[in-house]
Amino acid sequence: MHPTDRVRACDRSSIRVLFDLAEEVGGDLVRLEVGEPDFETPAHVTEAAVAAAERGDTGYTSNAGLPTLRAAVADTLTGEYEDDDILVTTGGMEALHLAALCVLAPGDELLVPTPTWPNYRTQARLADAEPVEVPMPYPYDLEADRLIERMGPDTGAVVLCTPSNPTGRVFDETAVRAVVEAARDHDAYVIADEVYASLTYDHDHTATAALVDESEHVLTVGSCSKTYAMTGWRVGWLAGESTVVDEATKVRESTTACAPTLAQHAAIAALTGPQEPAEKMQAAFRERRDYVADRLEQMDGVTAPCPEGAFYAFLDPAGYEDSMQLAKRLVREAGVVLAPGSGFGAAGEGKLRLSFANSRDRIEAGLDRLERAL
Repeated sequence: MHPTDRVRACDRSSIRVLFDLAEEVGGDLVRLEVGEPDFETPAHVTEAAVAAAERGDTGYTSNAGLPTLRAAVADTLTGEYEDDDILVTTGGMEALHLAALCVLAPGDELLVPTPTWPNYRTQARLADAEPVEVPMPYPYDLEADRLIERMGPDTGAVVLCTPSNPTGRVFDETAVRAVVEAARDHDAYVIADEVYASLTYDHDHTATAALVDESEHVLTVGSCSKTYAMTGWRVGWLAGESTVVDEATKVRESTTACAPTLAQHAAIAALTGPQEPAEKMQAAFRERRDYVADRLEQMDGVTAPCPEGAFYAFLDPAGYEDSMQLAKRLVREAGVVLAPGSGFGAAGEGKLRLSFANSRDRIEAGLDRLERAL
């Protein structure tokens, strides 16, 4: 017997391929491949989880999550959704997976502007749908016409990730609005991946659902992971119209049941408590962004759009066609680990993603090694 075709059609993330290679090689490597904040979870957040454990609040919650947390999430989404429109999930990944299961029928197409995070392809295939890449040319702005022209009767949903992983671009609001309205006209959903919404550097982020008058077909995904350095706590959310959220809640009865209870209490503290720790992290990322952008601008043979959000830079080192081969060589020969661009879609081939979710000293060392190697 063999695994099903839908599972065998799923690829491993190239980010994890490089992660595993780095673990195998070991030694003094500069690790710039994984998008994980290098800060500790704020103390008051951890203390909230400890307090919940000490008072014995360790059982199941409702499938949709603690009411207090759902209300806190709704508050962060600035009036776009009510408490009942929120499903607390085991990280943003589960929210994306549930969204795909609920709105994509077998044979539907999930349109994905690329380069972008690779997991969307897997989530589409697990829903027996077909991921369709729509390449965006350098400097990776969202070109609405390209997406709209590709929409058709088989379009079930469109994913928009802004700020973008891997490019760091923040999509133009006019372009986002045009895509959302066109999706509505095609009776398709827009899945708005906004896990980096609080990490913007040049202007504030506007939620996708807030850009249109009728947002019933917009599903918003968020997470505590990046903003509050809570990647391992696994708390995210899916926000949308009740018909979708109710179905997603029903499905998770048979998957994760609920997000970890202690982590939910931690998330309440993160969202409703002091925001100074998160603001300090955001300021540190901004300083690193400025340094990375300046270094790349001065690096011969390398082009990269200035990251406007998230904590990634997407590099085009001229003259390299096989980004996986290049990334592996950089690990073995230069001691610096970056993610190969091919993992973010065909539009990323020949490119490299650099994560500046690391200390300034390590980023500087990594860029020194990269520059010498190239």
